[in-house]
Amino acid sequence: MIKIRRYEETDAHELLALFYHTVRNVNIRDYSQAQVEVWAPDNLDIDIWKRKMRSISPFIAEIEGDIVGYIDLQESGLIDHFFCHYKYQSQGIGRSLMEHVFNIGKSRGITRFHSEVSITARPCYERLGFQVVKEQIVDIRGEKMRNYIMEKFS
Repeated sequence: MIKIRRYEETDAHELLALFYHTVRNVNIRDYSQAQVEVWAPDNLDIDIWKRKMRSISPFIAEIEGDIVGYIDLQESGLIDHFFCHYKYQSQGIGRSLMEHVFNIGKSRGITRFHSEVSITARPCYERLGFQVVKEQIVDIRGEKMRNYIMEKFS
């Protein structure tokens, strides 16, 4: 069973590992080695990561005490981070996290959810009711990467 809870500072290292390994093992299907290396670099500073996690205050998905995914929801309706552990893909974790965020959003009066979505995550977002607003090329540390601005109205 998937349990969803709030982020705690002690989750930072595990979330960094989840992010890193998911980008390196899953997103490599749609992005080059150079692109995934700048997206999830080997030398990502844990203090910078902790500040980012504190600022976005994600929700954590667990199965039997193991962290298997995370998502955030900002006051503007922005979903900045949405990652499922690379070993737990296609097991309903993403849907559970997103439904949690939709419920939180509803309670906060958020009517538009939006995100910058990778090529890899686009089908998942589409299954969850999001539509592409715009395709774009972003620059991450010198690498040009394609992603999509997607949105869903509640």
